[in-house]
Amino acid sequence: MDCSEIISALKSKFPDFVALASSQDHPDELRLKVDPRIFKDTALALHKILSSPVMMLFALDERRERGVFVVNGVFCGFRSSQWVMVSMDIPQDNPGFETLAKSMHSASLFEREIQEMFGIEPRGNPDLRRLKLHDEVWPQANFPLRKDFQKVQPGNLGEYKFGRVDGEGIFEVPVGPVHAGIIGPGHFRFSVAGEPIINLEPRLGFTHRGAEKLFEGKSYLEALKLSECVCGDSVFSHSLAFTRAAEKISGISIISQAAYLRAIFLELERLYNHVNDIGGIALDVGFSYPSAYASIIKEAILQLNEKLTASRYLKNVNALGGVSVEINESKKTLLLGSLEQIKRDFNELVEILYSSGSFMDRVDTAGVLIKKTAEDLGVLGLAGRASGVAIDLRKCFPGVYKEAKFKMALEESGDVLARLRVRIFEFVESCRLIEEFGGKLSSCDKNKVGPILKEGCALGYVEGWRGPILYWLKTDPAGMIARCKIVDPSFRNWQGLAYAVLGNIIPDFPLCNKSFDLSYSGNDL
Repeated sequence: MDCSEIISALKSKFPDFVALASSQDHPDELRLKVDPRIFKDTALALHKILSSPVMMLFALDERRERGVFVVNGVFCGFRSSQWVMVSMDIPQDNPGFETLAKSMHSASLFEREIQEMFGIEPRGNPDLRRLKLHDEVWPQANFPLRKDFQKVQPGNLGEYKFGRVDGEGIFEVPVGPVHAGIIGPGHFRFSVAGEPIINLEPRLGFTHRGAEKLFEGKSYLEALKLSECVCGDSVFSHSLAFTRAAEKISGISIISQAAYLRAIFLELERLYNHVNDIGGIALDVGFSYPSAYASIIKEAILQLNEKLTASRYLKNVNALGGVSVEINESKKTLLLGSLEQIKRDFNELVEILYSSGSFMDRVDTAGVLIKKTAEDLGVLGLAGRASGVAIDLRKCFPGVYKEAKFKMALEESGDVLARLRVRIFEFVESCRLIEEFGGKLSSCDKNKVGPILKEGCALGYVEGWRGPILYWLKTDPAGMIARCKIVDPSFRNWQGLAYAVLGNIIPDFPLCNKSFDLSYSGNDL
């Protein structure tokens, strides 16, 4: 459906529908404003019309300007290549709205976040436990994303209540939040009956840094640096999503050469993370040789990144209007030559894994996430595609990927093996894309655009290696950041892991966990 068809469908369903379509500053966005009484029904209609989970659900504090809070829900028309945002104003006295979570589970975590950060109650939501502001250390009635929040005020503390499974022969096994090794902190409480896991409840938020609050009042350049620190293994994709939102507000279009360069760097980031995870999966079943081999391949990619950009993790590359680095002929030769060796090594790694019967036996049928559960939870990215959810923003919003005839990875079984196969397919496809885009590079067009940001709002997005990364920006008349809402794929996909481990045994949890390889910092923000 296009914009007019969506509005017509909603108006026919709601005769009293109050919709204000925004001026079409951004052709890929449709913004609707509705009466709070029909916000839920409108969201449900969009959910069905577009076959989209809740992609974003977030609040703004506009009490100083208009005396209200604002709640925005974002859905995606994957076939029409369009984002649809529905918003409503909420009075500042006793703020709240009717919950969406009972009808769309993909709204649940977003509603909990709105409650703890703004004090806006999603009325009727059965689970309003905090996600990031832990009850034991964060006093009640402190809402840090309100504009008048200055510092934490003293008050009553609480206690987090884990979901309990009671019955004869059932016992709990708590794991974390401190783990062996260098992984981030997260608490996992397993309920088991004998050996099989019958419930897993993750509790995260231990690396909450108030990232969205830190963006407020920042200039573009300051905020760009901050976006590179949100998630350490997705530096380029996070900064790219942020920059794309800023470019839309500024009305800047990038030249084709910059688009090719961005696609190359995005795929390089995908390469080193995918091979790292493949090695991690091997290590978690005790197959140390391919793990070490994968580390060598990862290191080769990181060294290539440094030679191309002076940064192993692709920092300081994105800029408003393009990129800050150039790939000349010598660097282009280096890129394509290095890629040939990387492909040969990767093919050998895959052959080692597939030829091991014991390895294949461990990953086959372990950690199954069925398609219906993935869709209900809103699990996207590689974890979703491994369960048959055919969504990839590189296909839905292709840009230069259309020229390269991008092929999307898709598996149906939803187990560890399926997630491994998605990574392998995407690694090979990323190599092909880099070669394709690299062949189109030339040294003629230059992109040098200064940081000129004006008042406005826009959504920036990118298919990172884990999945969709979304940045919604609102800027004030001086071009400073007034609100930045970030959604990393880990935020929604941690729920998928909790369902995937059911029926498995606890010793298989590290394997299932690594097959998702979700970010603590990207989730906790």
